[in-house]
Amino acid sequence: MTKTSFLPMFPDEMKARGWAELDVLLVSGDPYVDHPAYGTAVIGRLLEAEGYKVGIIAQPRPDVPEDFTRLGRPRLCACVAAGNVDSMIMNYTANKRRRRPEEGKGFEGTRPDRASIVYTNRLRAVFKGLPVILGGVEASMRRLAHYDYWDDAVRRSLLLDAKADMILYGMAERQVVEVVARLARGEDIRGVHDVRGTVVAVKKEEIPSETVELPSFEDVRSGAKAFNRAFALAYHESDPVRGKPVVQAHAGRYVLALPPARPLSPTELDRVYELPYVRRPHPFYDRLGGVKGFETVRWSIVAVRGCPGECHFCGLTMHQGRIVQSRSHASILREAGAMARHPDFRGTITDVGGPTANLYAAECRQWDTAGACAKKGCLMPSKCRSLKVHYDRTLALYRALRRIPGVKHVFVASGLRYDLFLDPASDEYFREVCAHHVGGQMKVAPEHTENKVLSLMNKPPFERYEEFVKKFEKVNASLNSRRYLVNYFISAHPGSRLEDAFFFSKKLQGRGMRPEQVQDFLPLPMTVAACLYHTGAHPFTGERVFVPRGETERAMQRALIQPQNPRSQGLIRRALRVLGK
Repeated sequence: MTKTSFLPMFPDEMKARGWAELDVLLVSGDPYVDHPAYGTAVIGRLLEAEGYKVGIIAQPRPDVPEDFTRLGRPRLCACVAAGNVDSMIMNYTANKRRRRPEEGKGFEGTRPDRASIVYTNRLRAVFKGLPVILGGVEASMRRLAHYDYWDDAVRRSLLLDAKADMILYGMAERQVVEVVARLARGEDIRGVHDVRGTVVAVKKEEIPSETVELPSFEDVRSGAKAFNRAFALAYHESDPVRGKPVVQAHAGRYVLALPPARPLSPTELDRVYELPYVRRPHPFYDRLGGVKGFETVRWSIVAVRGCPGECHFCGLTMHQGRIVQSRSHASILREAGAMARHPDFRGTITDVGGPTANLYAAECRQWDTAGACAKKGCLMPSKCRSLKVHYDRTLALYRALRRIPGVKHVFVASGLRYDLFLDPASDEYFREVCAHHVGGQMKVAPEHTENKVLSLMNKPPFERYEEFVKKFEKVNASLNSRRYLVNYFISAHPGSRLEDAFFFSKKLQGRGMRPEQVQDFLPLPMTVAACLYHTGAHPFTGERVFVPRGETERAMQRALIQPQNPRSQGLIRRALRVLGK
């Protein structure tokens, strides 16, 4: 590994670098882990590479002003992120109960509810007049008026709720470099209204021409049709090539979202992931037992970004976008080689993936010039003929990784779309993944068994999953291997009635499946599924949709899906009575 030092978290670290002042202060709701799986580290290292002095305040205590001021007032701005996950999702279960700290090794720390708002307010209090910029998934997915599950209400754009100067949405590398450079040149952030991938508050006369006007916050708060129309318009314009700016009035103020930033080229993506990360938590956490969850990603490699799947319960479309961006072989091999030389490495690369691992190096002739199609899906209802998946390139990468001295295993543990394996063109790739890149278990996400629910999820019909299972079993039998499927399901998704959960259960039992990985549906902000849940109607078609609400209804559906759980028995009996069975 490249020998380097951590970005400063404490004054003595600034002093050791000979710094009297920071240029940019990063405030994060996550512990500081200097690893490319953590967004704050990526942004910090990128700004450092651009020549800026960057420091990090990780998980500051909201009621302790000194936590925010210990590195001093930065020269240019503070950038705030709630963490790799929305703070409300981190703090509460899908049934709105506060999460209890999980047992196990390592420090997890805490972040306040609505961390972006809390941190921004504290920075405003201690650094008067300092530009404050929001980023990360919490800000990205709340950049416009949105349904908030925890309030069970429509909230304003986070830009206004937090009283921030700007939101950088998406992965944000391009826009953070441009915005900070313009601040360094002396521009007032209040005049920076033209950077792609940003959200700003503007006056009516400052709205660019060709901007798409969304129904106002007041309209979407009071009307389901207006809410769904606003979402559908914003979704349509969320493409980095063909998208237009969108604007939404909030009580006389105008929230302007510029089109998404252009995707990074392979060379640019390589640079981001080859910055000089230490690849471990800051030494501050050593006395706390390390950082919880870090070992899961420590020896992983991000190979690809973007997801053309458009699963309706997922935020990736509105965060990373549909256009697949892949790193070069050379970059990935350099990272893997550096891992293999690390004294702590034990031979296993735990994951080479991303949101869509088996779409590494995928291409479409439309993407560069016209963006992702507005009226046609890339993968649903079936893979578009224009989407070219280069399995030969992926296999060449995997084989080269396996040849690196010191590397014993290379696993692909995330982002495998099972429906792509049904294409005969993937046969060699699928066989090799089963033979060399699955550590006993392949993780896939059928999500449900009932096709009307799967359609609302924008997932393939269950019959295609059954085809995949047969292929998986056949291939593994030919390999004389004992590998298993770990299946991920969602209970109580909009469209799922109690009888659907009953049929779901019967189908799984008939196949000898006892699902462990079942997630209660959670309507994430700015997703199609959140529209379904909030309005009871599809934002694109207007179709009315049944929504399972209330803790009892949701609990009965989950109990039917997991009858092996002893705690499910009373709920199962209750559900069967309701169904008349």
